[in-house]
Amino acid sequence: MGDQQLLDRSAIVLAGGVSSRFGKDKGLMPLADKPLIKHVLDAVNDVVEEKVIVVSSKVQLENYAKTLDLDVKLTVDEGHMRTPLLGTLTGLKVTSGKYALLLPCDTPFISNKIVSLLFELCINRNAAIPRWPNGYIEPLQAVYYVKPTLEAAERAFAAGNLNMRSMISELRGIRYVSTLVLQQLDSELRTFFNVNTPLDLKRAELMLKHGKRDA
Repeated sequence: MGDQQLLDRSAIVLAGGVSSRFGKDKGLMPLADKPLIKHVLDAVNDVVEEKVIVVSSKVQLENYAKTLDLDVKLTVDEGHMRTPLLGTLTGLKVTSGKYALLLPCDTPFISNKIVSLLFELCINRNAAIPRWPNGYIEPLQAVYYVKPTLEAAERAFAAGNLNMRSMISELRGIRYVSTLVLQQLDSELRTFFNVNTPLDLKRAELMLKHGKRDA
């Protein structure tokens, strides 16, 4: 992350790794005639000022560069361990935003209303993270204050902890946002729908076909 922060809101999309279930790059899998990751980017286009995509290799970077718009910043993971924490660390270092929305590349039904709310709720906090009634959290669809979160990620990584919870445990001033609240903006919480299998992809196609997507 540079010394000068010119932007307020950024999105960091983690796209490293090849899906074993698809046998190819999941983010570039077509859904309704455009790559899966393009659905993610389009959903947040009016909410953020910068879009960063973290990939795991130069080959992957070249493939994404051929496919996506020029206004996307592409960067390669710094290490060889393909974990969300490493991708997060890499993205936080290169983003120009004060606040960053962290997203996976396989959630095509992102709610821009929920994203906007998370940015608002992160003001004067270090993070705004959705939490389900059973206590499960959604660290990969959350907003973070970049500077302290980068420091927390670096501490976790230096300690050899490679999961997202280790970063979050290093972070203070977190606002957890109940999914019951978010449900008022996205009634079926499709914003958290992940495409993990070919069957999920078919489900997503049907959801788009029938227009079942909350804004």
